[in-house]
Amino acid sequence: MENISRSSLSAALARATADLAAAGLPSPRVDAEWLAAHVLGIPRGRLLLVDSLRAGELSRFTALVAQRAQRIPLQHLLGTAAFRHLELQVGDGVFVPRPETELLAGWGIEHTAPGATVVDLCSGSGAIALAVADEAKPGRVVAVERSPAALSYLRRNAEPFAAVEVVAGDVTDPGLLPDLRGAVTVVLCNPPYVPTATTVPPEVALDPAEAVFGGGDGLEVIRPVVALAAALLAPGGVVGIEHDDVHGEAVPALLRADGRFTEVTAHDDLTGRPRYATARRT
Repeated sequence: MENISRSSLSAALARATADLAAAGLPSPRVDAEWLAAHVLGIPRGRLLLVDSLRAGELSRFTALVAQRAQRIPLQHLLGTAAFRHLELQVGDGVFVPRPETELLAGWGIEHTAPGATVVDLCSGSGAIALAVADEAKPGRVVAVERSPAALSYLRRNAEPFAAVEVVAGDVTDPGLLPDLRGAVTVVLCNPPYVPTATTVPPEVALDPAEAVFGGGDGLEVIRPVVALAAALLAPGGVVGIEHDDVHGEAVPALLRADGRFTEVTAHDDLTGRPRYATARRT
């Protein structure tokens, strides 16, 4: 199949950028480049070294751009999502990890000593659990997820990590993980926390609703998670919970009200918005 001219790659990227900008995407050129690199099977940084696109590649690229213009998440089209040092398999049925969650994962890594036991509740694709396993070298990481679709991705992503154990379970079940009561060093959780009435971007609307929305006030899952974390943690163990930016006071208040935590701390994301809360088990 004959290659189109060298200038046609630049022109195709320009057309794609214009189409994605017209669809309201915040980073149309970046998305266009990611899609082109995906079609070519190369890192995005090597696009400048490509002389041309074959006709079949151009056809695939055009089709992917059209899907992205319909606000299909970029990660669904690529089949992967970057998270810290990892590339995670994602797709329909699993929540796409967000960059802001890397902050909670980083906090968890800082508080995980080699050989520690870590529990990741509402694990989804496994982003937090696998980042901790990859960077902190704990003795055991238990990743808990209830969605069958998400569990499929979680199990695939966890395969290279011997320390990671996948558990199918509901974090609102007070009897979850009975063998770990009082034995866990770090509990981390990125639960569904968006209040139900909140209008979300089109890409978020394509995430599983059970992984996004946390009831009327957004705290329906966080409340039982606070109690579960207190039961799982050993004395001196720590918990970190991501939350909506409207929960900057509510989640720390829930941790204090439980009565089994000290050092309750609120943390902002890089934009200065409330993003997660942490505490230590008394």
